[in-house]
Amino acid sequence: MFLTRIGYGIAYFVVLIIEIIKSTFSVAFSGIMGRNIDPIIVDIETVLERPVSQTILANSISLTPGTLSVDLDSENNIIKVAAISPRKKEDIIPFEPYIKKMLE
Repeated sequence: MFLTRIGYGIAYFVVLIIEIIKSTFSVAFSGIMGRNIDPIIVDIETVLERPVSQTILANSISLTPGTLSVDLDSENNIIKVAAISPRKKEDIIPFEPYIKKMLE
């Protein structure tokens, strides 16, 4: 059990780094080319129940270039996210399953 959680923690860290690198190139490309910039604020419902898990998810979103966590409603499991361009939920929080298996 403990080793499994450590494994998911390592996987979360790797996925987070990969997403940060992908988003950095995407935002830089969009900024240089001047396209795909259509700021939007989206309410994202999360499956995470624990406040610490939700906080880690919100901070991970803010670490990824092009997105920013604006508000966290722990009671309703909703994170309000500002994104530089419209994206699907899976593109904004691809590391949610890893956080769930790591902490819940």
